[in-house]
Amino acid sequence: MLDIGPLELITLIVLAVLIFGPDKLPKMIQDVSRTLRKIREFSENAKEDIRSELGPEFKDFEFEDLNPKTFVRKHVMDKDELGLKEIRNGFDFKAEMAEMAEVTDTAHGRSASSSTGSSAASGTPDLLKKRDSGIQPGERPPYDADAT
Repeated sequence: MLDIGPLELITLIVLAVLIFGPDKLPKMIQDVSRTLRKIREFSENAKEDIRSELGPEFKDFEFEDLNPKTFVRKHVMDKDELGLKEIRNGFDFKAEMAEMAEVTDTAHGRSASSSTGSSAASGTPDLLKKRDSGIQPGERPPYDADAT
């Protein structure tokens, strides 16, 4: 009930009795309830007018759908008209990584079977394996003036 606790409700009742008095309080409650009822009727009539103006294709339109969270939950999460689940399930990251390793090996001029070894069987690249730099033991690496 509007997130009002019992202590807050009792405080509101006591304040209402003190402000309006016990003789005017019933009439005030009737006036407030009548006003709330009129506001609800006005709101429902406005919704019906909008629905009738939108036409028959919007007969099932709910104004609660204008809330972004409700809209997303109703149109994206519950229904899969767009095939999002198929798209999400269609990704095979292990196969993609294996293809990327093959492309990298091809670009570096290495054969995929010799460079990946046992990792080719598992479908994932061996990231801990050191790359072959092409430098023989005892040979000095090339000097790169731009790197220093």
